[in-house]
Amino acid sequence: MPRVAVIGGGLAGLASAVALGSAGFEVDIYEARNFLGGRATSWPVGGEDGEMIDNCQHILLRCCVNLLDLYRRLGVENKIRFHREFHFIEPGGRVSILKRGILPAPAHFFGSFLKLKFLGVQDKIAIARAINAIPRERRTRTDLDRITMLDWLREKRQTDAAIERYWRQVLVSAVNEELDRMAALHGFQVFWLGMIARADSYEMGIPDVPLRELYDEHSLARAGTVRIQHRSPVTAIDTENAGVTGIHTAAGLSTADYYLSTLPFERLQPLLPGLPIEWGAFEHSPITGIHLWFDRPITSLPHATLLDRTIQWMFNKSEGRYIQTVVSASRSLLETPRNEIIDLAVRELAEFFPAVKGARLEKAQVIKEVRATFSAKPGLETLRPLSRTYLKNFFLAGDWTRSGWPATMEGAVRSGYLAAEAVTEAAGMPLRFLLPDVA
Repeated sequence: MPRVAVIGGGLAGLASAVALGSAGFEVDIYEARNFLGGRATSWPVGGEDGEMIDNCQHILLRCCVNLLDLYRRLGVENKIRFHREFHFIEPGGRVSILKRGILPAPAHFFGSFLKLKFLGVQDKIAIARAINAIPRERRTRTDLDRITMLDWLREKRQTDAAIERYWRQVLVSAVNEELDRMAALHGFQVFWLGMIARADSYEMGIPDVPLRELYDEHSLARAGTVRIQHRSPVTAIDTENAGVTGIHTAAGLSTADYYLSTLPFERLQPLLPGLPIEWGAFEHSPITGIHLWFDRPITSLPHATLLDRTIQWMFNKSEGRYIQTVVSASRSLLETPRNEIIDLAVRELAEFFPAVKGARLEKAQVIKEVRATFSAKPGLETLRPLSRTYLKNFFLAGDWTRSGWPATMEGAVRSGYLAAEAVTEAAGMPLRFLLPDVA
């Protein structure tokens, strides 16, 4: 069978390798680090024997069908725990719960939505009006990649409270971009698939184990002949006669029949600057994760979205004592010193969970993912490259490529499956790996 060199061991690389390995291809993954996962991974705090923490809390929804398929292929689907309630907390501690009721989609949130205490009557009327417009306008409008999500929300006469307390809380974390920088196309897609299309598609999956434990040599062995070349960053790509002839790592030259890059755009450009990609159109959006360990439990909630503050989400990682907080699109924190970010997180948590005031912070960790995702800004969708390139045996994947999704774990896996399909087609044995969206 043909050999494939996959450059990069993030989710896109893993997805393409698992798909191709299961189809009988021989696959080598060239990964720069000594572990897999890319930007969805974990590492030990305080040395190799320290506690393993994720760089940031990564979650999925039931609508992430291709990511769930990858987990099934790896045999780790039982390590994901799904939650059916979203907790919205106001400063002062008042909690509202959004959950599925007895009505079918798209009315499955009707009962709990009416009971949300952090929204007024006019806010709810405005939100309902916008939600009713999404199924129709996602099919009929042609300008959704030219306007921002905030433009569309203003057009639909959303109140300030509806925008800040509902739309922003749901969408900024999902797309990792602010509403005034996010293409409405991506806001529509995430909200449609995650909140409207199916009654259970909103259910939130959180790994029970550190992310790194979801993908290793043992789980990859289920996929056939898939080998991992750790600490093997690709430093050069040789081309000749409209094809790739080899890749260079510290170990020397490696060759294959097909080559599949899952590198981020900023790392691929120096290797193949001649690819017809508008490199300058892509920019990053950061995520900041703040890990806090207290000497006592501060909450019994498994997770919550925090309203009206910098911290957007809280995840209870261990009996209410180890709390991970997340700030998506965190440009405002990039230049903020570590101690100030920790003080901010503790101070804001105390506004929602009074037990923080009597607790002692034992340790803390701040992780700034400056290049967490690409910015899903208007006008970018048509510039995202497809899997095929002008090089006959070289293919692209990665959440920044045209996967049909924004920069999410689902988008990365989709891109890997699409690239794997392109490889099988080039090899004369076309196969399909990509699963259709839930609606």
